[in-house]
Amino acid sequence: MFTGIIEAQAEVVAIRDEQANRHFTLRCPLTSELKIDQSVAHNGVCLTVVALEEDTYTVTAIAETLSRTNLGQLKAGDTVNLERCLLANSRYDGHIVQGHVDQVGICEEVKDQQGSWLFRFRYQPQAAGNVTVEKGSICVNGISLTVVESGADFFSVAIIPYTYEFTNLHAVKPGDQVNLEFDIIGKYVARLLQK
Repeated sequence: MFTGIIEAQAEVVAIRDEQANRHFTLRCPLTSELKIDQSVAHNGVCLTVVALEEDTYTVTAIAETLSRTNLGQLKAGDTVNLERCLLANSRYDGHIVQGHVDQVGICEEVKDQQGSWLFRFRYQPQAAGNVTVEKGSICVNGISLTVVESGADFFSVAIIPYTYEFTNLHAVKPGDQVNLEFDIIGKYVARLLQK
């Protein structure tokens, strides 16, 4: 369980394929605090730490994860947003995030709003629960964000300077893919209404 509040960014230092799996080795300021078997969200994808070196750690993504997320497009030198799992006694600063990405979205537009940025993303409304509502929550590359505008297959979010600087959103440009996890409460409500 996560909250969508990014703790750090990690740099991809190596990628190794093994059958249908892909192993990512990363370096970040939190490496010394990690342990093997720990769950860490990478761009919103919950992955398990499987190896630790001095200043790097390794996680493994299976074929399903690579096909449903933007992790399959990563290359050495790229950065990912990181969040360790929620502690039971922590403040709940973001919203309920499971680390289970529903699909990728495509960045359509980035508008500089003189002190903030407005990002617009398009997605395929392929599942009943993949919906957004204005002022509702959405998780983009692991970041808990508030929806500004909501349509049947698009939404926009406003980004403050802190989020822009300390996440990998500053590198997202039109045409790029981002990981989307839709609000879990909204997904359950939509599924119930469908019945």
